[in-house]
Amino acid sequence: MNKDAIKEILNAVSSGSLSVNDALLRLKNLPYEDTGFAKIDHHRRIRTGFPEVVFCRGKKKEQVAEIMLRLSARNPVVLATKAQPDVYAAVQGVLPHAVYHQDACIIEARRPDAPKSPKDPDKYILVISAGTADIPIAEEAAVTAEAMGSRVERAFDVGVAGLHRLLDQKDKIDNANAIIVVAGMEGALASVVGGLVSKPVIAVPTSIGYGASFGGLAALLSMLNTCAEGVAVMNIDNGFGAGYFAHLINK
Repeated sequence: MNKDAIKEILNAVSSGSLSVNDALLRLKNLPYEDTGFAKIDHHRRIRTGFPEVVFCRGKKKEQVAEIMLRLSARNPVVLATKAQPDVYAAVQGVLPHAVYHQDACIIEARRPDAPKSPKDPDKYILVISAGTADIPIAEEAAVTAEAMGSRVERAFDVGVAGLHRLLDQKDKIDNANAIIVVAGMEGALASVVGGLVSKPVIAVPTSIGYGASFGGLAALLSMLNTCAEGVAVMNIDNGFGAGYFAHLINK
């Protein structure tokens, strides 16, 4: 359900082509739908512009499949994050058109009527990863932003251990509308990029690193303590949140 669908129902009632009772039947699940194990928020797309996204960890694969099925019936694009292959298999069983972005661990169910090209192809988000091991979280951010309608460019494995690799991406960096920097270990790359640009930088610490990185806590604290202006910091391994936020900036 979205604003256009609600207007269509109200106009139909106003013109007399739809009865009040039939309109109520269509609208009864507008705020949320109670399945017993989940209260699916069908109102979220109206409030925020994008439907509820399913976080798979901790849920049974059958629950994820049921939630995705119900969301997809009312929304052209639906995402599930932190999904493993067995969860995807369950979702594909009820939504054959669903695709699995393996590196991102994201399931995307896109109906044929969903827009496929970026809303504004001239503006793009640049997703940067410090190392190859950070790519899964970087891809989570990239796929999220693309699913929401943004153009995304990528620059992977350009960390501070070899800054010439980053500087080779200067054209992409300079022309991006927003930049996502994904880094583990000490998380220094976000500060470096933040000191080079005049646009928003979204830093994502990852849980990649040796023992003293404390599962990403060291990178998180480093990014929070950056002296570069214009850097916002997500939670550890939250590529989805970064992609969502970058899209809001980009649009």
